[in-house]
Amino acid sequence: MPQLVREPDRSVGRLNDPFGGDFLEQVAKTQDRTRNARLRRVQEALRVAVPQLKEIEMWRDARGTPHIRGRYQHWRPQGAWQTEEQFSDGTLRLMGLLWVVMERDGPLLLEEPELSLHPEIVRFLPQMIARLQRRTGRQIILSTHSSDLLRDEGIALDEVLLLYPGKEGTEVKPASFDREIRDLLEGGLSLSDVVMPKTRPENAPQLPLFADS
Repeated sequence: MPQLVREPDRSVGRLNDPFGGDFLEQVAKTQDRTRNARLRRVQEALRVAVPQLKEIEMWRDARGTPHIRGRYQHWRPQGAWQTEEQFSDGTLRLMGLLWVVMERDGPLLLEEPELSLHPEIVRFLPQMIARLQRRTGRQIILSTHSSDLLRDEGIALDEVLLLYPGKEGTEVKPASFDREIRDLLEGGLSLSDVVMPKTRPENAPQLPLFADS
């Protein structure tokens, strides 16, 4: 959560915080060689998503508090440095996603990684994560409501699981078991076009009527 990265005092004392409250501490505690290599890869990806961001580095302020700061292209020849406090939500979220995917500590669940990111960036997240996963061997599971994320043609049908809320809890079904989905894909529709309607809340069209009640 970008807000917790900007305000780490809100999660003081928590280790391996799944919401990222200790993200800067995790980066700071990583061995210099490993940290610098990861930051270089993060920097390369960020240059695509945020072209004006030219450089990132680990930095400590006068009190010794760790920060990640970046040098943005600016009207000044040397550019302008900003810390995580000035980064956009999307920049911080993509930075955190890239960092955690490069770790090797067991299975990783990314819940709605598309949040705060531009749709054209979201479209390429599966490819990016798959390539990093081949380097680390880490099992990665994504949950999403994003049709843009599912437009990646590299996603195989047997990689998709559909979650259906029910009275007895959530039921999980492989998309490949659904004959209708297979037929529609063979008919030329995209995975996004076929899968998203399957999980749409039944009464979603009634939501605008709330304003009239």
